[in-house]
Amino acid sequence: MGTDGPIRKILLYVDSSEECITAAQYGISLAKSLDAELAAVYIVDVEVLSNLVKAKIFVKIEEMDYEQNLEEDGRRYLNYISELGLKKGIEIDTYLAKGIVNKEVIKKIEELNVDLLIMGELDPIQSRTDVFHNEAELIFRKSNCSVLVVKDEERTERIYNEINDEK
Repeated sequence: MGTDGPIRKILLYVDSSEECITAAQYGISLAKSLDAELAAVYIVDVEVLSNLVKAKIFVKIEEMDYEQNLEEDGRRYLNYISELGLKKGIEIDTYLAKGIVNKEVIKKIEELNVDLLIMGELDPIQSRTDVFHNEAELIFRKSNCSVLVVKDEERTERIYNEINDEK
């Protein structure tokens, strides 16, 4: 794999949403058509967990349990997305990390020298503070590479399904 075109490395942001599965299908389709490398990253948001302990919503043991659940959830999503890729002949490098979500995604973009970040549709902004506290919004704004936001679930699924499965 590897093209000489403008998009050689694609990173998929995975966030445990239906929208990230749609984004994964689009990313797989795009990687296949461009002969580009595809990676996926899931970040366990330890800052939110820490804040829940500080606010006395969680006790420390609950934080650890919840963090473990988030890690397992991330692994499930990354494994499922890998399976979607393998069905279409695309190997996806997966990364599970912990930290402040937007910072870790930006770090991975730089580390992998990514040309394009693909993410699911952003949630509607309800207030000005959403712009500063929504991790997907922060990733979109802080990314130092082009960002593709996948929106049309039905069309994306159709495109993905049109790719021949690998035997």
